[in-house]
Amino acid sequence: MNKPQAPLTAREARDRAVDRIDASARFSEHDAVRLNRMFRGSSTQDMLQSVIKDGLAGDVAVVSSFGAESVVLLHLLAEVDPNIPVLFLDTGKHFAETLAYRDAVVERLGLTNLQVLTPDEAELASKDETGLRWSYDPDGCCEIRKVKPLAKALEKFDAGFTGRKAFQSSTRANLPRFEIDTSDAQGRLKINPLIDWSADDIAAYFEQHDLPRHPLVARGFPSIGCEPCTHKVAPGEDPRSGRWKGWDKTECGIHKPGEEPFL
Repeated sequence: MNKPQAPLTAREARDRAVDRIDASARFSEHDAVRLNRMFRGSSTQDMLQSVIKDGLAGDVAVVSSFGAESVVLLHLLAEVDPNIPVLFLDTGKHFAETLAYRDAVVERLGLTNLQVLTPDEAELASKDETGLRWSYDPDGCCEIRKVKPLAKALEKFDAGFTGRKAFQSSTRANLPRFEIDTSDAQGRLKINPLIDWSADDIAAYFEQHDLPRHPLVARGFPSIGCEPCTHKVAPGEDPRSGRWKGWDKTECGIHKPGEEPFL
């Protein structure tokens, strides 16, 4: 006769629950719509305070390129929680100025949780041995050096902040504050705190808080990515027109044009 099974202790029950795979989506389109309505008319600062402190988006991180305007969002987030995870994709192709600027900004803002993401070494060796894939297949280069490392890192997060702004390009003109990441089957939330900020708003925030500027901005680079795929922009041109110049490409694959819902 089998002995009756002893009831699980609280610790055993907790460990057993961790072992289960939760296949349900983190967030749905309904959640994104609800959050957009909840914070309609709210300031960016109030929205960030609620989302982070009240846990409205679960475990969150910010993906930062430490580009031309990245310090604005990082400063806003550091004011709420300087230990928020900051994910930086070190593609191996960055300007030296960007890496130096990253370190200076982290120190200046007191950020304590910078996480540097790198491409898979084996995949680089097999698919970009010469390091020149950017010159003939920029999409493939971004896939290896940006998209895949970020997707892996984001698996443990429920939501991610981005620095996208509507004025940067026509493909971002109608983005809401909250949207579902269409590339993620688990329903990860994308949060765009600065989407409705204008160029003047950004400039004023820089001045108000005396924030350091990326050194390449003064040299004609209003949007800064990897060095081989970033060019100077003439006055009056789309700020992102210097990215992948000569290619029919506007995003690296982390953000895809045409997938942004209009709310």
